[in-house]
Amino acid sequence: MKKSNVLVTASGGIVAQGIIKCLNIANEQKKSDTIYKIIATNSSAKAPGLYRADEGVLVPPVTAVNYLNFIIKTCIEKKIKAIFIGSDEELLPLTRASQEIERKTGAIVLSNPIEVISKAGDKWKTFEYLKENGLPCADSALPQDQDRFLREHGFPIIVKPREGHGSLHFYIVHNIKELDSAENAIRNAGWRPLLQEYLKGDDSEFTTGVTISHDGKVMSSIAMNKTLKSGQTYKAFIDSYKGVRKSAEQVAVKIGAVGAINIQSKMINGKPKIFEINARFSATSPLRAVAGINEPDIVFRNLILGENIKTREYKKLVCMRYWNEVYVPYSTYKKVEHDRKVEHSDSFIPDYF
Repeated sequence: MKKSNVLVTASGGIVAQGIIKCLNIANEQKKSDTIYKIIATNSSAKAPGLYRADEGVLVPPVTAVNYLNFIIKTCIEKKIKAIFIGSDEELLPLTRASQEIERKTGAIVLSNPIEVISKAGDKWKTFEYLKENGLPCADSALPQDQDRFLREHGFPIIVKPREGHGSLHFYIVHNIKELDSAENAIRNAGWRPLLQEYLKGDDSEFTTGVTISHDGKVMSSIAMNKTLKSGQTYKAFIDSYKGVRKSAEQVAVKIGAVGAINIQSKMINGKPKIFEINARFSATSPLRAVAGINEPDIVFRNLILGENIKTREYKKLVCMRYWNEVYVPYSTYKKVEHDRKVEHSDSFIPDYF
Protein backbone atom coordinates (compact mmCIF):
# COMPACT_ATOMS: atom_id res chain seq x y z
CA MET A 1 0.00 0.00 0.00
CA LYS A 2 1.21 3.48 -0.87
CA LYS A 3 0.82 6.31 1.63
CA SER A 4 -0.73 9.55 0.38
CA ASN A 5 -0.35 12.63 2.57
CA VAL A 6 -3.45 14.83 2.37
CA LEU A 7 -4.32 18.15 3.98
CA VAL A 8 -7.78 18.78 5.42
CA THR A 9 -8.39 22.45 6.28
CA ALA A 10 -10.69 24.00 8.90
CA SER A 11 -10.77 20.90 11.08
CA GLY A 12 -12.85 22.64 13.72
CA GLY A 13 -15.89 22.49 11.43
CA ILE A 14 -18.39 19.81 10.52
CA VAL A 15 -17.40 19.62 6.83
CA ALA A 16 -13.72 18.97 7.54
CA GLN A 17 -14.52 16.51 10.32
CA GLY A 18 -16.76 14.64 7.89
CA ILE A 19 -13.92 14.46 5.34
CA ILE A 20 -11.58 13.08 8.02
CA LYS A 21 -14.16 10.41 8.89
CA CYS A 22 -14.48 9.47 5.21
CA LEU A 23 -10.72 9.13 4.75
CA ASN A 24 -10.51 6.95 7.87
CA ILE A 25 -13.32 4.76 6.48
CA ALA A 26 -11.39 4.45 3.20
CA ASN A 27 -8.27 3.39 5.10
CA GLU A 28 -10.27 0.65 6.83
CA GLN A 29 -11.98 -0.59 3.66
CA LYS A 30 -8.81 -0.58 1.50
CA LYS A 31 -10.62 -0.27 -1.85
CA SER A 32 -7.45 1.05 -3.52
CA ASP A 33 -3.72 0.70 -2.96
CA THR A 34 -3.57 4.05 -1.15
CA ILE A 35 -3.55 4.69 2.59
CA TYR A 36 -4.28 8.27 3.60
CA LYS A 37 -2.09 10.08 6.09
CA ILE A 38 -4.30 12.94 7.26
CA ILE A 39 -2.80 16.29 8.23
CA ALA A 40 -5.47 18.61 9.61
CA THR A 41 -5.24 22.38 9.90
CA ASN A 42 -7.09 25.03 11.87
CA SER A 43 -6.46 28.51 13.22
CA SER A 44 -7.41 27.48 16.78
CA ALA A 45 -6.13 24.74 19.08
CA LYS A 46 -9.76 24.12 20.08
CA ALA A 47 -10.48 22.25 16.80
CA PRO A 48 -11.30 18.55 17.43
CA GLY A 49 -10.04 17.51 13.99
CA LEU A 50 -6.46 18.48 14.89
CA TYR A 51 -6.40 15.72 17.49
CA ARG A 52 -8.22 13.03 15.49
CA ALA A 53 -6.05 13.30 12.37
CA ASP A 54 -2.60 11.75 12.05
CA GLU A 55 -1.10 15.21 12.52
CA GLY A 56 -2.46 18.66 13.25
CA VAL A 57 -1.04 22.04 12.30
CA LEU A 58 -2.16 25.48 13.49
CA VAL A 59 -2.35 27.98 10.62
CA PRO A 60 -3.24 31.68 10.42
CA PRO A 61 -6.89 32.62 9.73
CA VAL A 62 -7.83 32.61 6.05
CA THR A 63 -8.11 36.42 6.20
CA ALA A 64 -4.47 36.81 7.28
CA VAL A 65 -1.96 38.06 4.70
CA ASN A 66 0.37 35.11 5.39
CA TYR A 67 -2.34 32.41 5.21
CA LEU A 68 -1.53 31.22 1.69
CA ASN A 69 2.23 31.22 2.28
CA PHE A 70 1.69 29.15 5.41
CA ILE A 71 -0.43 26.61 3.50
CA ILE A 72 2.24 26.38 0.80
CA LYS A 73 4.96 25.94 3.44
CA THR A 74 2.94 23.20 5.16
CA CYS A 75 2.33 21.37 1.88
CA ILE A 76 6.06 21.36 1.14
CA GLU A 77 7.06 20.24 4.65
CA LYS A 78 4.43 17.50 4.84
CA LYS A 79 4.76 16.36 1.20
CA ILE A 80 1.06 16.89 0.59
CA LYS A 81 -0.51 15.32 -2.50
CA ALA A 82 -3.97 16.85 -2.24
CA ILE A 83 -5.87 19.49 -0.27
CA PHE A 84 -9.44 18.94 0.91
CA ILE A 85 -11.11 22.28 1.68
CA GLY A 86 -13.13 22.06 4.88
CA SER A 87 -14.85 25.46 5.01
CA ASP A 88 -16.80 27.82 2.77
CA GLU A 89 -14.52 30.69 3.80
CA GLU A 90 -11.47 28.95 2.32
CA LEU A 91 -13.18 27.67 -0.81
CA LEU A 92 -12.60 30.66 -3.10
CA PRO A 93 -9.14 31.71 -1.77
CA LEU A 94 -7.65 28.23 -2.09
CA THR A 95 -9.30 27.55 -5.45
CA ARG A 96 -8.03 30.85 -6.84
CA ALA A 97 -4.54 29.94 -5.61
CA SER A 98 -4.72 26.32 -6.80
CA GLN A 99 -2.32 26.76 -9.74
CA GLU A 100 0.22 28.56 -7.56
CA ILE A 101 -0.07 25.88 -4.88
CA GLU A 102 0.39 23.08 -7.41
CA ARG A 103 3.34 24.85 -9.08
CA LYS A 104 5.16 25.45 -5.79
CA THR A 105 4.28 22.27 -3.91
CA GLY A 106 2.88 19.65 -6.30
CA ALA A 107 -0.30 19.47 -4.18
CA ILE A 108 -3.64 19.44 -5.99
CA VAL A 109 -6.53 21.45 -4.54
CA LEU A 110 -9.59 19.20 -4.81
CA SER A 111 -12.18 21.82 -5.68
CA ASN A 112 -14.57 22.64 -8.49
CA PRO A 113 -13.61 25.11 -11.24
CA ILE A 114 -13.74 28.71 -10.03
CA GLU A 115 -16.68 29.46 -12.37
CA VAL A 116 -18.76 26.72 -10.73
CA ILE A 117 -17.92 27.92 -7.22
CA SER A 118 -18.82 31.50 -8.17
CA LYS A 119 -22.21 30.45 -9.56
CA ALA A 120 -23.02 28.23 -6.59
CA GLY A 121 -21.68 30.69 -4.02
CA ASP A 122 -24.11 33.40 -5.10
CA LYS A 123 -27.70 32.19 -4.79
CA TRP A 124 -28.93 34.80 -7.26
CA LYS A 125 -26.41 33.63 -9.88
CA THR A 126 -27.49 30.05 -9.11
CA PHE A 127 -31.13 30.95 -9.77
CA GLU A 128 -30.31 32.80 -13.00
CA TYR A 129 -28.25 29.86 -14.27
CA LEU A 130 -30.89 27.27 -13.44
CA LYS A 131 -33.67 29.37 -14.99
CA GLU A 132 -31.70 30.12 -18.17
CA ASN A 133 -31.02 26.41 -18.63
CA GLY A 134 -34.61 25.33 -18.04
CA LEU A 135 -33.81 23.48 -14.82
CA PRO A 136 -36.53 23.30 -12.12
CA CYS A 137 -35.77 25.74 -9.31
CA ALA A 138 -37.32 27.87 -6.60
CA ASP A 139 -38.37 31.27 -7.93
CA SER A 140 -36.16 34.07 -6.58
CA ALA A 141 -35.88 37.84 -6.75
CA LEU A 142 -33.74 40.75 -5.62
CA PRO A 143 -35.17 43.30 -3.13
CA GLN A 144 -35.77 45.92 -5.85
CA ASP A 145 -38.24 43.51 -7.45
CA GLN A 146 -40.04 42.56 -4.25
CA ASP A 147 -43.41 44.15 -5.16
CA ARG A 148 -43.76 41.99 -8.25
CA PHE A 149 -42.48 38.95 -6.34
CA LEU A 150 -44.99 39.40 -3.52
CA ARG A 151 -47.87 39.83 -5.99
CA GLU A 152 -46.96 36.48 -7.54
CA HIS A 153 -46.17 34.50 -4.39
CA GLY A 154 -47.63 36.31 -1.38
CA PHE A 155 -46.43 35.49 2.14
CA PRO A 156 -44.69 33.57 3.56
CA ILE A 157 -41.46 33.87 1.61
CA ILE A 158 -37.82 33.09 2.36
CA VAL A 159 -35.25 35.84 2.88
CA LYS A 160 -31.60 34.80 3.04
CA PRO A 161 -28.14 36.09 2.05
CA ARG A 162 -27.00 35.62 -1.51
CA GLU A 163 -23.57 34.65 -0.16
CA GLY A 164 -24.51 32.87 3.07
CA HIS A 165 -24.31 29.23 4.05
CA GLY A 166 -26.03 27.03 6.63
CA SER A 167 -28.92 28.67 8.49
CA LEU A 168 -27.17 31.94 9.29
CA HIS A 169 -29.59 34.82 8.58
CA PHE A 170 -32.19 32.49 7.05
CA TYR A 171 -35.68 33.90 7.61
CA ILE A 172 -39.24 32.82 6.88
CA VAL A 173 -41.18 36.10 6.81
CA HIS A 174 -44.96 36.56 6.98
CA ASN A 175 -45.44 40.30 6.44
CA ILE A 176 -43.73 43.48 5.23
CA LYS A 177 -42.40 44.37 8.68
CA GLU A 178 -40.67 40.99 9.02
CA LEU A 179 -39.39 41.28 5.44
CA ASP A 180 -37.82 44.70 6.07
CA SER A 181 -36.29 43.49 9.34
CA ALA A 182 -34.77 40.41 7.66
CA GLU A 183 -33.32 42.44 4.78
CA ASN A 184 -31.79 44.95 7.19
CA ALA A 185 -30.26 42.21 9.35
CA ILE A 186 -28.64 40.64 6.29
CA ARG A 187 -27.29 44.00 5.09
CA ASN A 188 -25.97 44.81 8.56
CA ALA A 189 -24.04 41.52 8.48
CA GLY A 190 -22.33 42.71 5.30
CA TRP A 191 -24.29 40.54 2.89
CA ARG A 192 -26.91 41.06 0.19
CA PRO A 193 -30.47 39.78 0.67
CA LEU A 194 -32.30 37.46 -1.69
CA LEU A 195 -36.01 36.67 -1.79
CA GLN A 196 -37.04 33.10 -2.52
CA GLU A 197 -40.41 31.41 -2.79
CA TYR A 198 -41.41 29.35 0.23
CA LEU A 199 -41.51 25.68 -0.72
CA LYS A 200 -43.98 23.87 1.52
CA GLY A 201 -43.29 20.53 3.15
CA ASP A 202 -40.85 20.14 6.04
CA ASP A 203 -40.46 16.43 5.28
CA SER A 204 -39.79 16.83 1.55
CA GLU A 205 -36.26 18.30 1.60
CA PHE A 206 -33.44 16.42 -0.10
CA THR A 207 -29.69 16.75 -0.32
CA THR A 208 -28.03 14.94 -3.20
CA GLY A 209 -24.30 14.43 -3.56
CA VAL A 210 -22.83 13.96 -7.03
CA THR A 211 -19.21 13.34 -7.96
CA ILE A 212 -18.04 14.24 -11.46
CA SER A 213 -14.85 12.88 -13.02
CA HIS A 214 -12.07 14.93 -14.61
CA ASP A 215 -13.67 14.24 -18.01
CA GLY A 216 -17.18 15.32 -17.01
CA LYS A 217 -18.81 11.97 -16.26
CA VAL A 218 -20.97 11.08 -13.27
CA MET A 219 -19.03 8.77 -10.94
CA SER A 220 -21.60 8.56 -8.15
CA SER A 221 -24.77 10.08 -6.79
CA ILE A 222 -26.60 9.55 -3.52
CA ALA A 223 -29.71 11.24 -2.15
CA MET A 224 -31.20 11.54 1.30
CA ASN A 225 -34.43 12.93 2.65
CA LYS A 226 -33.30 15.09 5.56
CA THR A 227 -34.50 16.84 8.69
CA LEU A 228 -32.60 19.98 9.63
CA LYS A 229 -31.56 21.37 13.00
CA SER A 230 -29.62 24.65 13.18
CA GLY A 231 -29.01 24.43 9.43
CA GLN A 232 -27.41 20.97 9.50
CA THR A 233 -28.79 17.54 8.64
CA TYR A 234 -30.04 16.07 11.91
CA LYS A 235 -31.84 12.95 10.66
CA ALA A 236 -31.62 11.40 7.22
CA PHE A 237 -33.36 8.68 5.25
CA ILE A 238 -30.91 7.33 2.67
CA ASP A 239 -32.75 5.62 -0.18
CA SER A 240 -32.60 5.32 -3.97
CA TYR A 241 -34.72 8.43 -4.78
CA LYS A 242 -33.99 7.95 -8.48
CA GLY A 243 -35.88 11.02 -9.69
CA VAL A 244 -34.10 13.31 -7.24
CA ARG A 245 -30.72 11.87 -8.18
CA LYS A 246 -31.36 12.13 -11.92
CA SER A 247 -32.24 15.82 -11.58
CA ALA A 248 -29.12 16.50 -9.49
CA GLU A 249 -26.87 14.62 -11.92
CA GLN A 250 -28.20 16.73 -14.83
CA VAL A 251 -27.45 19.94 -12.93
CA ALA A 252 -23.96 18.79 -11.88
CA VAL A 253 -22.98 17.90 -15.44
CA LYS A 254 -24.60 20.98 -16.99
CA ILE A 255 -22.94 23.44 -14.61
CA GLY A 256 -19.50 21.93 -15.31
CA ALA A 257 -18.69 20.44 -11.92
CA VAL A 258 -15.47 18.52 -11.35
CA GLY A 259 -15.25 16.60 -8.09
CA ALA A 260 -17.94 16.84 -5.41
CA ILE A 261 -21.08 18.97 -5.62
CA ASN A 262 -24.31 19.04 -3.60
CA ILE A 263 -27.78 19.86 -4.87
CA GLN A 264 -30.46 20.92 -2.37
CA SER A 265 -34.07 20.45 -3.44
CA LYS A 266 -37.63 19.97 -2.28
CA MET A 267 -40.14 17.59 -3.79
CA ILE A 268 -43.04 19.67 -5.15
CA ASN A 269 -45.92 17.91 -6.93
CA GLY A 270 -43.78 14.83 -7.40
CA LYS A 271 -40.81 16.66 -8.93
CA PRO A 272 -37.62 18.00 -7.31
CA LYS A 273 -37.32 21.80 -7.23
CA ILE A 274 -33.77 23.03 -6.62
CA PHE A 275 -33.22 25.91 -4.21
CA GLU A 276 -29.46 25.78 -3.54
CA ILE A 277 -26.17 24.35 -4.84
CA ASN A 278 -23.03 23.82 -2.74
CA ALA A 279 -19.93 23.30 -4.88
CA ARG A 280 -17.91 21.46 -2.23
CA PHE A 281 -17.84 18.36 -0.07
CA SER A 282 -20.90 18.07 2.13
CA ALA A 283 -21.22 17.91 5.90
CA THR A 284 -23.19 14.70 5.23
CA SER A 285 -20.21 13.04 3.48
CA PRO A 286 -19.64 10.50 6.30
CA LEU A 287 -23.30 9.43 6.16
CA ARG A 288 -22.85 8.77 2.46
CA ALA A 289 -19.56 6.95 3.03
CA VAL A 290 -21.16 4.56 5.54
CA ALA A 291 -23.89 3.88 2.95
CA GLY A 292 -21.19 3.02 0.39
CA ILE A 293 -20.52 6.30 -1.48
CA ASN A 294 -17.27 7.71 -0.11
CA GLU A 295 -17.00 10.99 -2.00
CA PRO A 296 -13.60 12.24 -0.73
CA ASP A 297 -12.07 8.86 -1.58
CA ILE A 298 -13.79 8.73 -5.00
CA VAL A 299 -12.63 12.22 -5.93
CA PHE A 300 -9.03 11.62 -4.78
CA ARG A 301 -8.76 8.32 -6.62
CA ASN A 302 -10.08 9.86 -9.84
CA LEU A 303 -8.35 13.26 -9.85
CA ILE A 304 -5.06 12.23 -8.22
CA LEU A 305 -4.64 8.54 -9.03
CA GLY A 306 -6.44 8.60 -12.38
CA GLU A 307 -8.80 5.74 -11.55
CA ASN A 308 -12.01 5.37 -13.55
CA ILE A 309 -14.78 5.01 -10.99
CA LYS A 310 -18.51 4.46 -11.35
CA THR A 311 -20.57 3.32 -8.40
CA ARG A 312 -24.37 3.36 -8.39
CA GLU A 313 -25.45 1.09 -5.54
CA TYR A 314 -25.49 1.93 -1.87
CA LYS A 315 -27.12 0.83 1.36
CA LYS A 316 -30.56 2.11 2.33
CA LEU A 317 -30.15 3.49 5.86
CA VAL A 318 -31.68 5.77 8.46
CA CYS A 319 -29.18 8.08 10.18
CA MET A 320 -29.89 9.81 13.50
CA ARG A 321 -27.19 12.26 14.50
CA TYR A 322 -26.26 13.15 18.07
CA TRP A 323 -23.62 15.09 19.99
CA ASN A 324 -20.36 13.34 20.85
CA GLU A 325 -17.18 14.43 22.62
CA VAL A 326 -13.45 14.35 21.99
CA TYR A 327 -11.24 14.53 25.10
CA VAL A 328 -7.69 15.88 25.12
CA PRO A 329 -5.39 15.99 28.16
CA TYR A 330 -4.97 19.59 29.24
CA SER A 331 -1.19 19.30 28.92
CA THR A 332 -1.59 18.21 25.27
CA TYR A 333 -3.84 21.16 24.52
CA LYS A 334 -1.40 23.66 26.05
CA LYS A 335 1.48 22.06 24.13
CA VAL A 336 -0.42 22.46 20.85
CA GLU A 337 -1.06 26.12 21.66
CA HIS A 338 2.67 26.60 22.24
CA ASP A 339 4.14 24.37 19.49
CA ARG A 340 1.34 25.07 16.97
CA LYS A 341 1.29 21.44 15.91
CA VAL A 342 0.38 17.99 17.19
CA GLU A 343 1.59 14.50 16.28
CA HIS A 344 0.49 11.15 17.70
CA SER A 345 -2.31 12.80 19.66
CA ASP A 346 -3.48 11.16 22.88
CA SER A 347 -7.05 12.39 22.42
CA PHE A 348 -9.80 9.84 22.99
CA ILE A 349 -13.51 9.24 22.44
CA PRO A 350 -15.07 6.99 25.11
CA ASP A 351 -17.29 4.16 23.89
CA TYR A 352 -20.19 5.12 26.14
CA PHE A 353 -23.23 5.36 23.89
